[in-house]
Order: sequence, then C-alpha cells, then structure tokens
Amino acid sequence: MLDIKRIVENKELVEKGLLKRMNKEDLNLDQIISLYEEKKKLQTEFDTKRAEQNSFNEKMAKIDKKGDDFKKLVKDLKQKAEEVKEVEAKLKDADDLLKSKLEVLPNIPDVDVVSGGKENNEVVKEVGKKPEFSFAIRDHVELGTDLGIFDFETATKISGNNFSMYRGLGAQLEWALINYFISTHLQNGYEMILPPNLVTRDSAYTAGQLPKFEEDVYWVQDGLCLIPTSETVLTNIYRGDILDEKELPKKFFAYTPCYRREAGSYRANEKGLIRMHQFNKVEMFQYTSKEKSKDAFEEMLYNAEELVAGLGMHYRVVKLAAGDCSAGMARTYDVEVYIPSMDKYYEVSSVSNAREYQARRGNMRYKNADGKIDFLHTLNGSGLATSRLMVALIETYQNEDGSITIPEVLRPFMGEITKIRK
Repeated sequence: MLDIKRIVENKELVEKGLLKRMNKEDLNLDQIISLYEEKKKLQTEFDTKRAEQNSFNEKMAKIDKKGDDFKKLVKDLKQKAEEVKEVEAKLKDADDLLKSKLEVLPNIPDVDVVSGGKENNEVVKEVGKKPEFSFAIRDHVELGTDLGIFDFETATKISGNNFSMYRGLGAQLEWALINYFISTHLQNGYEMILPPNLVTRDSAYTAGQLPKFEEDVYWVQDGLCLIPTSETVLTNIYRGDILDEKELPKKFFAYTPCYRREAGSYRANEKGLIRMHQFNKVEMFQYTSKEKSKDAFEEMLYNAEELVAGLGMHYRVVKLAAGDCSAGMARTYDVEVYIPSMDKYYEVSSVSNAREYQARRGNMRYKNADGKIDFLHTLNGSGLATSRLMVALIETYQNEDGSITIPEVLRPFMGEITKIRK
C-alpha cells in the first residue's frame, strides 16, 4: 500500500510513476487526496467532541448529584455521546472508503523502470549458448512419456486438466532439483522454512493477493486459501512486529507446492509442464532496512542465476517494464531458461523488490540506531520454480537414443545415477 502522505506531498511524481503501469482514466489521485482531507476533518471533529465528552466527568464530580444542574449535565452528556457516535461512524466510513481506494493502487515503479508492458522488457544479460543437436529433438512431453517419468494422462483422470504426475526417476529428478536448491540456500545463509499451505485473508491481503486477485486463488472452507506461492506465507512472518535494525537482514527460503486457479493464457504449443495449476517452488525472501534493499535485490538475483548456471542451462536475465511487474513490486528481474523444442525462453525465477509496499499493508517495521521507526523493505525471488526448469532440463540434456543425461550437480541427490533411460 502506498503512503497517503507521499501522494499528498508529491502528487505529480507519484502520478508520473503510476502512469508507467496504469491507464490515466483508471487513476484519480485528486479523489484520494480529497477523501484524505475529508477524513482529517472528521478526525479533528471526532477528537474535539470526544474531548468535550470526557470533560463532563470532571464537571459532574464537582456538583451535587441530586441537583438540577447534575440532571442537566446528564442530559447534555447523552446528547454529546450521540454526537460522538455519529461522527465516529462517519469517520469510519471515510477511513474505509479511503482505504478501499488506496489498497487497489499498485506500487510505484522505481525511477529506472520503464513504462509499458512486455513489449518494453529489456534483456540485460544472456549466459551460455543455445544447445545444438545433431539429431531431431523431441519435446519434454514425448520424452517424459516415453521414459515413463511423466504421466499426464493419469493426472488428468484424477484431477482434471493442467495437472501433472511425476513417476519413478521423474519424481526423483524433481526431488533432486528441490534438494539442490535447498542445499545451496543453506550454504548461502538462509533459514529454511516449511510453512503451512493454507493462509487467512489477512495474510493474503498483506502479501498483495487481495483484493485484486480474489478470483485467482483457490478458496477453501473457514476463509482460508491455498497459497499461490510461499511468498504469501513468508511476507507475514513479521506482520504487526517491530524489529531492531541490528537483526536485519532476515533471510528465509521455503519449499512448497504452489496452487493457481488461472494457469495463464495459453498458446497452442504450451503443453505439458509449461503452465500448471499446481507446481513446486523454492522461494527466497528477505526483510531489510531501506538502506540495504538494493544490495539484497542484487544478492537474490545472483543466487537465482547461480542455481540455473550450476545446472549448465542456457538462460537470460530480463528487466521487466512497469506494466509487466506484479502490482506490489517496484522492480522485477526475470531469469528465463531456453526451451529447445519451442525455441523460446520461459521464466523460472522472478526476483522482486516491494520496497515498503507490503510492509505498510502488514504494519511491519524496524527501529534504527537513532530510535526512529520505519517500514521494512521486503524482497522475494524464486529459487527456483521447478516445472519449466524441468522442461528445459529434459530437453537440453536429451540424447539421440531417447535417454536423459543428469546434470552433475543433481547426481548426489539421484544416487549417482548419470542417465535416465528405458
């Protein structure tokens, strides 16, 4: 959530930033400022009337409780209480309306983030070369089905479209990827979390899923939803807390399945593991001071790249334009792997800085050495998501005989198996 004072004091700059990712007809900061001014007036009126109400106690203590003056004070007090109640109701309505306008505003993109959507994304780095083959390659669905490591047919029978089932060495390979990620993050000094997969509305709100993406998550009984990413959980660890700056940064990573109702807009060739309603992901997360926010972002991006590079995959890093960043993020870089059968790049990690946007929603703060209280900065980054990475891995490491070579970094987690073959 944006700071209302920032909007009031720097309306032109805020508007300029938001118009990088919003249409002008959808943005009305003047209305928000007007609502804020109205709320301030009502707050002043409420405080004044409440003070007047409280003053009755002192007056009533000084006069005879059996006299007419006391009876008049009681009558006046009831009238004042009604006035206070009426203004309080108006104040609450004004506050709720202002909040409803603020909470749907996206974050302000960083100054160096360009406006527009995907068409303005910038490739900032390309690592390695596209794999070359001396034979006709096959896609991951054909390879995986032939080797018996993917079973899409059974998954569809059990759960419907856009679900997957890994079998045998396919399941082991998926678990090897997850263990590779876990061991690397532990070496990098991150604390491991195994979180719940269900969260409350308050948690989803703090992370930024609500109210905008209400229909994109799976809701279950008791007002809980399945997490679309473990970021939703990790964002809430310090909700409502004040940390000491000496404790920062706080570095976490979590493994969870991720659940998404909308798997995305499909292209004809986006089959198999490309877009799923359920997939596995290891997520990095940091809480930092605003001064260390930039360093944390660079560190997390480096970590994500190193995981892909360690697998020997060809990849690129893309700086997203404002309109392609998630609504709560001020900047995002995607790490995209190359998929040979499609001759396309697909994201396996998004590293993002929310600045203080999520912290304001969850009232998460820290105290610096001077005793000043400020909002934390939160950052997240996939480290990594497995499904598309599995696609790239299977296709990149395929052999002419239909076998799959296991990358060296995964072999210790595969019982030193070097190949998956029939």
